[in-house]
Amino acid sequence: MMLTALILICSLASTPDLSDCRQSNAYTIYVPGQFANPATCFMHGQAYLAEAPIGELGQDERVKVACMRSKRLRSSFRCSLSSTAEPGNTPARRPRSRR
Repeated sequence: MMLTALILICSLASTPDLSDCRQSNAYTIYVPGQFANPATCFMHGQAYLAEAPIGELGQDERVKVACMRSKRLRSSFRCSLSSTAEPGNTPARRPRSRR
């Protein structure tokens, strides 16, 4: 079972409880690579977040690192090249939630 790390940026206005922050209601950044176990996946997700220029977070935004089975991710959500982020290639600005 291979895992893919996701960095989710959620608005507290739409998801006041961070545990409700999911790929369907967040701005999602895909971490390159696949990982064999959850610990490695989370570690790489956190390291990627530390290096990625995601821009400034708004007062009502929070970040969450999540890991999903790569096979499930591919079958449930088709990601295009424009939605995949890589270090140094991440958009400096991302869509803002409506306040």
